Amino acid sequence: MANSASGIAVSDECKLKFSELKAKRDHRYIVFKIDDSVQQVVVEKVGRHDETHKDFANNLPADECRYAVFDYDFTTNENVQKSKIFFVAWAPETARVRSKMLYASSKDRFRRELDGVQVELQATDASEMSLDTFVGRAR
Repeated sequence: MANSASGIAVSDECKLKFSELKAKRDHRYIVFKIDDSVQQVVVEKVGRHDETHKDFANNLPADECRYAVFDYDFTTNENVQKSKIFFVAWAPETARVRSKMLYASSKDRFRRELDGVQVELQATDASEMSLDTFVGRAR
């Protein structure tokens, strides 16, 4: 397990599930949380490959911080199928200040564990997580 600047470790399952999403395309998204009891980033939810952006957005809690990755498939203007992996740092304004500070201080180190992320988003409300945001950032 790797330690982040905040002293939060990253579970091996996080890296394994991300590798499955990236290489095997087994998952549409992964939601991660910091488990305070073990001071470690752990996998909270894995979305099946047939799940949608809406399913992903609905699995981010309205008042708690999370990290997430989303495998976004799209078609270019040239009619070419492409995919980009997004890293999302979800920190809703209603989350506790301590939680926001912990997630912010751990983010860069955790993000570096996920080799292959192509786009990074910082979101504080649903509008910053909209499908339009993903479409715009993917191109």
